[in-house]
Amino acid sequence: MSTSVMQVRIDDELKSKAAAVYDDLGLDLPTAIRMFLKRSVAVGGVPFSMTLPKQDYRADRAVRAMRAISDEAQRNGTAEMTLDEINAEIAASRTERRKNGAGS
Repeated sequence: MSTSVMQVRIDDELKSKAAAVYDDLGLDLPTAIRMFLKRSVAVGGVPFSMTLPKQDYRADRAVRAMRAISDEAQRNGTAEMTLDEINAEIAASRTERRKNGAGS
């Protein structure tokens, strides 16, 4: 089987980082590239998922979490508490825990 040389331009930092990853796996970069190409042929395309991440995934998740917290605060009557009231509740809870823990 004949072989050919393939040249690819990539930035030095990417090449270095990729080479380090494959070196940790016991492969050199040319072997890793050959593996990628062989797998591409075997699967008839790019051998990994090619989907774009949902742009607002983290923002959506954060908004849902904040709504859930707000809803729970409404249900348990703490939604209108001031920061001073919240801190007083925390301090009282800690004091109560210390009392109960010391007496056990």
